[in-house]
Amino acid sequence: MQAYAHEFLPQDRVIWGRPAADAVADEMERRGARRVFVVSSRTLNRKTDVIGRIEAKLGDRLAGVFDEIAEHTPRTSVMAALAAVRAAEPDLIVSVGGGTPIDAVKVLLVCLAMNVREIGDMDACHMRVLEDGSRFVPDVPPPPIPHIAVPTTLSAAEFSNLGGCTDTERKIKHGYTARGINPATVILDPEATLHTPDWLWLSTGIRGVDHAAEGICAVEPSPMVDGCSLQALRLFSEALPATKRNPSDLEARLACQQAAWLSGSGILRVQYGASHGIGHSLGAVTGMSHGHTSCVMLAPVLRYNRSHTEARQQWIAEAMGRSDGDASAAVAGLVTSLDQPSSLSSMDVKRDQVDDIVAGAMQNLWVRTNPRPIDRPEQVREILEMAW
Repeated sequence: MQAYAHEFLPQDRVIWGRPAADAVADEMERRGARRVFVVSSRTLNRKTDVIGRIEAKLGDRLAGVFDEIAEHTPRTSVMAALAAVRAAEPDLIVSVGGGTPIDAVKVLLVCLAMNVREIGDMDACHMRVLEDGSRFVPDVPPPPIPHIAVPTTLSAAEFSNLGGCTDTERKIKHGYTARGINPATVILDPEATLHTPDWLWLSTGIRGVDHAAEGICAVEPSPMVDGCSLQALRLFSEALPATKRNPSDLEARLACQQAAWLSGSGILRVQYGASHGIGHSLGAVTGMSHGHTSCVMLAPVLRYNRSHTEARQQWIAEAMGRSDGDASAAVAGLVTSLDQPSSLSSMDVKRDQVDDIVAGAMQNLWVRTNPRPIDRPEQVREILEMAW
């Protein structure tokens, strides 16, 4: 019998049912923090009262706010945030927003732990695929500052110790990980998500479906991830359409947040596949959002992998309300019902971008752990053609 292990995150609390500002202030007191630094999206900070309410609760204990993280978390944005954090000398960082600010904090915590001073120093800090196809994960010391999060999308970045960061010069997205960079506390406040654009809310919901589906189909599955992922699919299948019909339905929005929590249980706990891996390259090359990469790639990847994961795809289909075992059709149907894009052509991906997409995908950790093995660029091209 082969030996496996499930490593739990050092994450001690998930809070729901309280306003975000109150919960942040309480967590600051519970952790004995005196200087709190907030990383958020520009929109939340400048066009809503979400950050203002947190600032009002913190008062003179607010050490600073940074809201200049660009989409896909480019290395330049992380370095700018890193400089701001070093100048402010906080003892607690709060990320507020979607996967972009949450990932930015996780990556900057790796940079703090590794004493990164220049952008080139980040090259030694990320996971990568070696020439023999094996995975290399740098040994990163524990981060010096704790992190809590108030998520406003459904990407589940807050429930993992994996941070994505894009090298815009090389057009590739790298993964950074270390124990303790994940938020120690996550605050689920559906009211804070009301400012999230509908397309972003719904598409990151499909990102959560992607986490669940590829977690279930992982080459080395986990019974805990299986159980959490199946319940996530049940919740998403009901609650996402409910939030589309009525975006102000706070109960449905909270159900989606809880589904994202469950779906995130597999991130770096099991090995995902080509939907995630090709999606990372699509985002780095074309600028497509992570939610939309899942809308476009998950159904074709499930079709491609069905010969190797048929029994588990039946579980996915049943959890999503289909009795015929067709997980790909279940995903495609949900994407269509939410009016989200379902093809590369609908996202205006150009044929002359394919070489860069394929090259990036072949360097991705999760393309190399796809349940139907991928070891040649032609296989990535085949999947992309299925998604066209």
